[in-house]
Amino acid sequence: MGNFLLTPAEWILKVSISHPVRRLILTMIFLTSLRQTFSHPQCLDYQPPFKPFAHLEFCNQYEKFGCCDQKNDNLIAERYWDIMDLLGDEGYELCGNLVKDILCQECSPYAAHLYDAEDPYTPVRHLPGLCFTYCSDFHIKCHFVVKYLTDSKILLQSCDQDRLRFCNLINLADQDYCYPNVVKNNDLYSNLGKVVEDPKGCLQLCLTEVANGLRNPVLMLHSGDDTYRMFVAEQLGFVWVFLRDGSRVEHPFLDLSGDVLTTPWLGDERGFLGMAFHPQHRNNGRFFIYYSILVNSQLEKIRISEMKVSAHDMNMADPNSERILLEIEEPAANHNGGQLLFGLDGYLYIFTGDGGKAGDPFGNFGNSQNKSTLLGKVLRIDVDGSSEDGKPYKIPPDNPFINQPDARPEVYAFGVRNMWRCSVDRGHPVSSYGRGRIFCGDVGQNRYEEIDIIVKGGNYGWRAKEGFECFDIKLCQNSSLDDILPIYAYGHDVGKSVTGGYVYRGCQSPNLNGLYIFGDFMSGRLMALEEDSSSGSWKERNVCMGDVQTCSFPDLINHHHKFIISFAEDESGELYFLATSYPNTISPFGTIYKFMDPSRRAPPGKCKIKPRPVKVKGKKVPFVPRECKSFITAKKTKKTKEGKVKPKTKAQSPQKPVARPRESDNETKQPVTPKPQKGSRQQQKAAGKLTPNKG
Repeated sequence: MGNFLLTPAEWILKVSISHPVRRLILTMIFLTSLRQTFSHPQCLDYQPPFKPFAHLEFCNQYEKFGCCDQKNDNLIAERYWDIMDLLGDEGYELCGNLVKDILCQECSPYAAHLYDAEDPYTPVRHLPGLCFTYCSDFHIKCHFVVKYLTDSKILLQSCDQDRLRFCNLINLADQDYCYPNVVKNNDLYSNLGKVVEDPKGCLQLCLTEVANGLRNPVLMLHSGDDTYRMFVAEQLGFVWVFLRDGSRVEHPFLDLSGDVLTTPWLGDERGFLGMAFHPQHRNNGRFFIYYSILVNSQLEKIRISEMKVSAHDMNMADPNSERILLEIEEPAANHNGGQLLFGLDGYLYIFTGDGGKAGDPFGNFGNSQNKSTLLGKVLRIDVDGSSEDGKPYKIPPDNPFINQPDARPEVYAFGVRNMWRCSVDRGHPVSSYGRGRIFCGDVGQNRYEEIDIIVKGGNYGWRAKEGFECFDIKLCQNSSLDDILPIYAYGHDVGKSVTGGYVYRGCQSPNLNGLYIFGDFMSGRLMALEEDSSSGSWKERNVCMGDVQTCSFPDLINHHHKFIISFAEDESGELYFLATSYPNTISPFGTIYKFMDPSRRAPPGKCKIKPRPVKVKGKKVPFVPRECKSFITAKKTKKTKEGKVKPKTKAQSPQKPVARPRESDNETKQPVTPKPQKGSRQQQKAAGKLTPNKG
């Protein structure tokens, strides 16, 4: 077993020290695996490529997908014409296209590979990797140009003395990725920019760790007040504030641990379970909470209350502000529900469980099908007023059962077993398609877990049905059932406790837009649903963690704790999930992960935000990641073939090639593009014709 503690290189040395041939074979396999590790699209800033906003006039071969926006393109064009001015007309005719090809490799979606820049701790090459034949042609025709492309003494000396040595220095070990082979490789370009899929079609995503050390974190939400703070609740009854920079406010926002009913028992479902901020929270400071309580040492209830933020500290609740809205008796210790959210209509939605035990055994046909009880329901109330009968809330006038005898007027939908985590779809960022839909994961009994979209007056089947199948035969065959089927259900061979998620509507990972991403608490599986808007049907798309190659970006990881407790989105719509390795209320193993698509990002500048300032009273606790990196990191000091030995640290900006274009005075300098004209280098430059003639 001790061999598993060795690095691959140490293992090779240990098992093959007396077998030279075996050592050679193993070393070749090891080096090949390292090469494959870093063969993925990546830019020089260690981020995925993107689709530029605007047309690229100069490096236009990469305007559909690459690593340059218009600003980068203008800078490269500026540098190109500076070099052409030094070469004169003859040099321009002879070398113009070759120099353009070389300079534009900064825009290649494989730029990081071309410049040996995958490892942020090692130096970037001065020039992109050129295939030997191409390099030889360049050297024969244009060796006198090299001094304008780099100031590397080793490259300049080799260029003057020996073409073979120069091209060996410029070449890459992997001939698939040197220029121009890289642009001719159909395997590399056929699915470029799409989410990477494994051979079984599983979507490969990566993660960023954003918080850790939490005790069963049951929810994370933002306050919608432009501060971009995240509020994370632990099942014990603590709520913490996390700031935009990743730090945590030292004191808790809320501490209800003395009132919340829960235990350290593994899998105890009781505790602090739900929270929602009022849509006008920025102005009124109101928020709402859902938690378990014990009354007179024996009666268990769930309590929904309103609270307010302290008038003296925006990162602390006023402990004396609690106003109880509703309490519901729980006949058993499980199936406590726990979701609170506000719909686009401004009303508060409350998601309760069926009261617990197996099979919803209470009454003649269970709580969930009984509209006279609040258990096993989706409730909707108006928290901006009080009712005539003294309730601290009003009933929305269009609630579906408001005039039905024996039905509670709060009921909005029924037939719910134990919905665990629901969300409101923000809608497509352009068309707003889907905006306002409420998605829920409903935990099943023995066979199926399901995903539902909530509609007014809907019957979601339990206990008559579980998933698409009958559970109680008599109720299931009742002609008056008229239930709404789930949009998706899966069997217990996949997972045994669904955790509802979100439709991704963020900015940073545009490929994920429209995917409903959710998971399973017990199996730790991540899943996604993709909608066919023409038919309204949903297709399952499994989500996997990308392999070492796919997730070999700084700060990305490709693993997570097994027990997926909840999902969340921030104020920008980016998606997260909360998981732990040991699901009890006192073990500090809870971690929050952010989803990242390693295949494509948004164009630079598109996702910029301007958070409202947050005044923090007291100390901040900085974030220290605990998860291991997902890729093999080379030594921090590495001598390259070109002779550079200066190391980089993660705190530094990605090191660009030495002859990087000069900074422009104008951040978005527009290229001049009148009608192209024939003529000399000066005429073409003056006319704005940025693409050189063939030499």
